[in-house]
Amino acid sequence: MLLDNLNEQTKAGDDYAARIYVVVSGGLAFWKTRSINYVWASRSPKGKIWENAFAGKNVMMIALRSKESRLKHWYQEKRNIYQDLKQYLGEEIRYIDAVALMTDTDNSSRSATAFYGNIYFSEK
Repeated sequence: MLLDNLNEQTKAGDDYAARIYVVVSGGLAFWKTRSINYVWASRSPKGKIWENAFAGKNVMMIALRSKESRLKHWYQEKRNIYQDLKQYLGEEIRYIDAVALMTDTDNSSRSATAFYGNIYFSEK
């Protein structure tokens, strides 16, 4: 289910029916922690990339799906995370520190349901 009429590029609209974080830790300098968020957006079109409303350029948002995508349909996504990190965070990153899944509706006080399948990493 998509969260209709949210402007995901604002703090009030930073909610997604499905969201996968790929996190690169800043270590003791926690403010340097960065991530890419692959999201199912409600308003932003598929392929849109923007800075997170709360974290700025430290967290880049990538809309994998949007309101045009069919609901109640299983989608398989494939991304070159190494290239995405390099392109959107501006440097070559050798290791990721965490992957997190989230169905997120805290800012809009709405509800959403998403199902996540196997997530794996490969060289190709």
